Amino acid sequence: FVVYAALGGVSFLLVQHLQIVLGYTGTQAGAAFVPVSLIMFALSERSGALAQRIGPRRPLTVASLVLTVAMVLLGMLDAGDSYVTAVLPAAVVFGLGLAGLVAPVTATTLAAADERHSGVASGVNNAVSRVAQLLATAALPVAAGLTTDTADIPADVFAAGFTSAMFITAGLTLTGAVIAWTRISDDVLADGGA
Repeated sequence: FVVYAALGGVSFLLVQHLQIVLGYTGTQAGAAFVPVSLIMFALSERSGALAQRIGPRRPLTVASLVLTVAMVLLGMLDAGDSYVTAVLPAAVVFGLGLAGLVAPVTATTLAAADERHSGVASGVNNAVSRVAQLLATAALPVAAGLTTDTADIPADVFAAGFTSAMFITAGLTLTGAVIAWTRISDDVLADGGA
């Protein structure tokens, strides 16, 4: 839940930050994170296989920690930063974290339920994801001090709020790492779960 909330907050605010503060067009802001999709395409299956082989606790913990680093890097993006030296490295780290998280969390959720309840487990996973992302979209801007319509907000004010929001999301992903390390059992995938 906490990691999904962090991801929802990032996806909601990042595109706005790229446009308002870094001056990207809508198309440029969307294209800036194509590397995330490419990394996920290349590595998600492997991360799922790794979790199957060694258990999900370490992969989920490490992936959450990598996402924490990505959130900090994103929070440091500022006006005048170049794509290659600032945005792309953050996108790569973000992509590595997502690739390490998505397949293992789904496999772990499905494996934690009896096979006959796999549809329910999948539905619960999706519901938790959506609720967390919706709550983050509603609460994170307020928590970060972004309470004005973004069309009227000065770039420097948005930048400061975005930085605060990214540090909040970093705290959420760090919490996710602690939860993964302390609450997830490696043997949940031992019986050949999804």
